[in-house]
Amino acid sequence: QVQFVESGGGLVQPGGSLRLSCAASGSIFTFRTVGWYRQAPGKQRELVARISYGGTTVYSDPVKGRFTISRDNAKNTAYLQMDSLTPEDTAVYYCNLPTPNSNYWGQGTQVTVSS
Repeated sequence: QVQFVESGGGLVQPGGSLRLSCAASGSIFTFRTVGWYRQAPGKQRELVARISYGGTTVYSDPVKGRFTISRDNAKNTAYLQMDSLTPEDTAVYYCNLPTPNSNYWGQGTQVTVSS
């Protein structure tokens, strides 16, 4: 099944950093904009960052200046560098296209920010 596979989550203290990875098959990655989403308990899934195939990036206001999205097209992999983490960043993080395809959702990776 073609989908995104996320990894790199974990438990981190407030102010800490994590780097998430998102791998995909070439058929859903090549020439496409890719987005990182997150879903906190009791909240809707939200798009926090996206990156075009050429590297143009867009961030949501809550993460702007703290998160950095990047991609390695040769490896069909996108990354999310998360710095200055706060408890409000606790969520399951996923990849998908900016207009999500329901078939592409992976298991996500849990990020927990807590002291």
